[in-house]
Amino acid sequence: MTASQRMSNFFNRENIGRLPAVELVPWWDLTIERWKKEGLDERLSTEGTKRSFGLDVSSLTVIPNGLWDENVPKFKEHGYINDDRDYDKVSPFLYKKEVVHNMRGHFETVREGFEQRGDIVEVNIFGYFWFPRDLFGIEDHLYSFYDHPELYHRICRDMTEYYLFVIDEITEYNSPHFIVISEDMSYNLGPMLSEAAFQEYIAPYYRRIIPAIKQKGIKVIIDSDGDITKMVPWFIETGADGVYPLERQAGVDINFLTSEYPDFFFIGGYDKMVMKFGKEAMIKEFERILPAMRRGNYLPNVDHQAPPDVSLENYRVYAELLKHYCKKCKNH
Repeated sequence: MTASQRMSNFFNRENIGRLPAVELVPWWDLTIERWKKEGLDERLSTEGTKRSFGLDVSSLTVIPNGLWDENVPKFKEHGYINDDRDYDKVSPFLYKKEVVHNMRGHFETVREGFEQRGDIVEVNIFGYFWFPRDLFGIEDHLYSFYDHPELYHRICRDMTEYYLFVIDEITEYNSPHFIVISEDMSYNLGPMLSEAAFQEYIAPYYRRIIPAIKQKGIKVIIDSDGDITKMVPWFIETGADGVYPLERQAGVDINFLTSEYPDFFFIGGYDKMVMKFGKEAMIKEFERILPAMRRGNYLPNVDHQAPPDVSLENYRVYAELLKHYCKKCKNH
């Protein structure tokens, strides 16, 4: 069974043989630099590195939003815009359909990996909390719900029209297993916005794009760091299928969440802070999350990238343990 088939069967609650042993947000750049000094082949791509560890491979496509263009005007030190007039000047650089059209070669490569090797296909888009934060800057973004409500909605409407186009475009080449909406809406004490603000400024646009994505047979995963416990019911109500990375250091209890929300998918949750301590510590962590793994709605992943204090040898141990514990959960 290929990685693609395992992931599809996992999401469809079908017989999987074993859980997909996949790392979706695998490691820091500094971690890779360390591993190269410790003997990792410098020629390997991210996908090649995953294969070298014997992991199931996922191919990630990040949909550009326009802010990577060095010609985008900036009207402040932190962020880009202050008000509607600034957005009028920045928006011509954003949501460019021709940029997505020009990614055809990349989409073809992803399709080849899917068809020839059975890779998992993942697409990331920047969400309705993340992208306005990039535009306003971190602090001003939190004030923007009150200072610029109409502008906030205008930005989200523009994003939605762009993403509806993107969904149609990418599915001309391949149907991803899931699309991740990157948000980072929470921190270690919970959400960074109230439920009322979420319902007013975020949820209406989820309710437009999530059905369009799911109509294509694609799952929708929300990406948010921090403690997402309070937010899970919000995500469920808008139609999302799952959430990651479930950071242990923020207090996320994966055994509670998988039991409390059995129809929702959870990815992540493996405490990256234990990996530097070696095999026994890593086994103990796998035993902690094993009940969640056996419920059938949870995929273990490092909870947001293996840090540079993890040696190449320890990561190899982790990869072998991940495959071992994924086999223990077959047919669940």
